[in-house]
Amino acid sequence: MPNIKSAKKRVLVSKANYERNKAYRSALRTAIKKADAAIEAKAPEAAEAVKVAVKKIDQAAVKGIIHTNNAARKKSNLMNRLNANA
Repeated sequence: MPNIKSAKKRVLVSKANYERNKAYRSALRTAIKKADAAIEAKAPEAAEAVKVAVKKIDQAAVKGIIHTNNAARKKSNLMNRLNANA
């Protein structure tokens, strides 16, 4: 445990950021899994699920949860799978 007051504050802040980022990352993974499931099932709402997942991916990239190139790769893979199963 840190002894310096500012270091103690940083521990609290970094823990809060970690928890918040963990929630964003979990929601992102859930959206991607739902989109993948809809694509695989050739469901009529697959395009809508992909749209929601892309939005989550963009939000995560803007917030710094994932890297910009990682977001681009995830979106590209989703779109490729959607178009291949259309």
